[in-house]
Amino acid sequence: MIRNSHAQSAALHPADANLLRAARFERPDAIPMTFHINDSCWNHFPQEALSELMASHASLFGGAKPPALPYRPAYLPNAVAQRPFTDPWGCVWETTTDGIVGTVTHHPLADWTAFDTYTPPDPAGGDGMGHYLASAASDPDGPARLPMASLRHGHTFQQLVDLRGYENLMFDMTDAEPRLARLATMVEAFNLALIQRDLAAGARWMAYPEDLGMQSGPMIRPDHFRTYVRPVYERLLAPARDAGAVIHVHSDGHLHALADDLLAGGIHVLNLQDLVNGLEWIADRLKGRVCIDLDIDRQHVTVHGTPADVDGLIRREVECLGSREGGLMMIYGLYPGTPLDNAQAVAEAMERYAGHYA
Repeated sequence: MIRNSHAQSAALHPADANLLRAARFERPDAIPMTFHINDSCWNHFPQEALSELMASHASLFGGAKPPALPYRPAYLPNAVAQRPFTDPWGCVWETTTDGIVGTVTHHPLADWTAFDTYTPPDPAGGDGMGHYLASAASDPDGPARLPMASLRHGHTFQQLVDLRGYENLMFDMTDAEPRLARLATMVEAFNLALIQRDLAAGARWMAYPEDLGMQSGPMIRPDHFRTYVRPVYERLLAPARDAGAVIHVHSDGHLHALADDLLAGGIHVLNLQDLVNGLEWIADRLKGRVCIDLDIDRQHVTVHGTPADVDGLIRREVECLGSREGGLMMIYGLYPGTPLDNAQAVAEAMERYAGHYA
């Protein structure tokens, strides 16, 4: 974990200063809580209901105002239904639902014979997949906002999967395919250029999101992760660590076999799913070692339970993983299929228990 003085965050927007205190175990005023509405929801739920949800729980949405209705989100290019998208790497994405990121249906390096003439994209043009650097002062008349930068979701391991295909990549690792190291170096160089540019622009929070887990285990053998992915992660994390930025790593899925490897890179915040990994395991293995950014269940309780069940889950999570010293933040993602009453219960519980340790 990192520990810095409160004075370093004193000039920031109060919500951002509180976020840093939580990440640094410096006794935040409240547990940072974030509610995210997936873009697909605006075609699934009554838009007026979503607008009211945002308006009545503004703190969970970073103070963002509800959009003017009717609203059509600016979908990511790989999240537009029935419109195949070829990304800068040559991977073709397809989805059946507006707002839901699709899957790669064409892997440009599925055959290694294409590698000799393959040209990676130029990072000077961005990543083409929603990479961002937040403004340090989005409101010139208000306090500064924390500059937060992020690589695209799926920046390293998943990028290799997208280029080669999952089965091909697994065989590459098993067979110690020599060209794989060259391909990984190519992907790393692209990501490193983006990171260095963001840090030079003043980023103080650097996010590294990609999914490594499945429902009951990792997508990659731990020994393969240590050979092919962990060294790349460590080199990508190093510039942010050297710059004093908070390092936030995200992965969906079951992370028991990979958690220690992720923490070895010197990360400050780990965003992982709650029930997939188990609250007791998270408390036993991670609490106090890293700030836990808990992804609230969206498979079981919030979908099939009652509002009372939802409240009980979030209270139990706060009591199990929280501390007056900090080290806990929570996020919930709303997707189609969740009853609106339960979505409302999530928001109310997040607000209710944010101050549990205040």
